[in-house]
Amino acid sequence: MKPSSSLTSRVLEITVISGENLRESKKQWVKKNAFVNIRTTDSNVQTTKMDKDGGSYPVWNEKLIVDLPMHAINLTVEVQCKTSYGIKPIGIARVPTSDFIGGFLPEDYLHFLSYRLRDEKGEKNGIINFSVKVKNAPPQTTGCASAYSQQWTVAPAAMRSNTSGVVVTGIPVYPSY
Repeated sequence: MKPSSSLTSRVLEITVISGENLRESKKQWVKKNAFVNIRTTDSNVQTTKMDKDGGSYPVWNEKLIVDLPMHAINLTVEVQCKTSYGIKPIGIARVPTSDFIGGFLPEDYLHFLSYRLRDEKGEKNGIINFSVKVKNAPPQTTGCASAYSQQWTVAPAAMRSNTSGVVVTGIPVYPSY
C-alpha cells in the first residue's frame, strides 16, 4: 500500500520489534509462524512477515508504513500464528493514538511502546513491543511542546506587595532575532 499524505490522515512509521510470552492456549506456547497485523481502519491493514523460529518470543524488527485517519482514536495491533489448522489469533492490543500523538512531546518523536495482548476471551496473552513515529507531522507552532522548545523570558508587568506576599503578573517576551 502506498501511504497518502493529506489533511485527512497521518503517515505512521511503525517498527514491530518483538513479542513475549505468546501462547496458543493456556497450556500450549506458540511454536513458530507468528506474525503481526497493524490495523488503522477496517480496510487498512499492514502485515509483518512470519517469524519462523522465535516461538513464543518472536522477533520481527520490521518497519511498516501505514495511514492513520485524523479521526482515529486507536491503532489495533493483532498477533496471529499460522498452524496446521489455519490462522489462529493469539492476542490483540488497542493502542490509543493519544499515546503517540499530542501531549508534551513533538509528534515526530520516536515512541517505543509495549502493550499487553489479550486473547479472544480477554485473558492476558503476552506482550508486543513496537515503535511509532509520525512521518508527516504538522509543524508545531503552538501548544505545550512548542513552548518548551522556544527560548523565552518573562518581564514583570506589575508588582504589588500586600501584607506578607508578593503578587507578580508576567507577560512572555519572545526574542526577535
